Amino acid sequence: MILVFDNPAAGVLHQLQSTPFVRFSLLAVSSIFFLVDPFAAIPTFLAITRTCDAKRRQGTARKGALTCFIVLTSFAFAGRFIFRMFGITLPAFEIAGGLILLLIGLDMLEARRSATQETTGEAEEAAAKECAGEEAGIVPLGIPMLAGPGAISSVMVLVGQVTTTWQMAAIIGCIAFTALVSYWVLAGASSVRKVLGETGIRILVRIMGLLLVALAMQFFVNGLADLGIVHPPAPQ
Repeated sequence: MILVFDNPAAGVLHQLQSTPFVRFSLLAVSSIFFLVDPFAAIPTFLAITRTCDAKRRQGTARKGALTCFIVLTSFAFAGRFIFRMFGITLPAFEIAGGLILLLIGLDMLEARRSATQETTGEAEEAAAKECAGEEAGIVPLGIPMLAGPGAISSVMVLVGQVTTTWQMAAIIGCIAFTALVSYWVLAGASSVRKVLGETGIRILVRIMGLLLVALAMQFFVNGLADLGIVHPPAPQ
């Protein structure tokens, strides 16, 4: 005699994951958050704000997170217009975006920031701006360190897949969530660095890089499927 114990919680979780809203929202939040990746920006942020007091450091983090939200939201609403204006098809952008995500993900697997998000010259220039009393929260922290080409491409690919209002709302909600978490992480960068340590941050970045590579390949496969080159994979 075999006894089978049902797990209601597991059943509810599986049912939620199978709904289109949850699946799309998970795809949106994972692709956007992994590309913004505020944890990897902690060392550079601390270097930029090394001469700032706690209040000004929080102000820089707030301005960077707000810039990230404005930039990504702007491209979310302008995505379809950009596609039409330049005659870009969604499959072409999915393939191009997948390649960009793949390159960024491979850099993250080596626990380093991609050159599309951060360069040594920009970090040094930002540090000089802070010392001179200028704000570096917009450039380069907000863009391109947080809202870089990869995050912008991901948002535009997601917008190209939108067919209902709730999908657009999910994208905006995921952008807002990412910007809010980015502010919390950067505003408390010193504490986060002490808790995670350099090793913990590197491990976290590598895990995000691995998932990002998988997302990049999914975008690439979706583009090929939309072109009819390969058969679209059946949803799990």
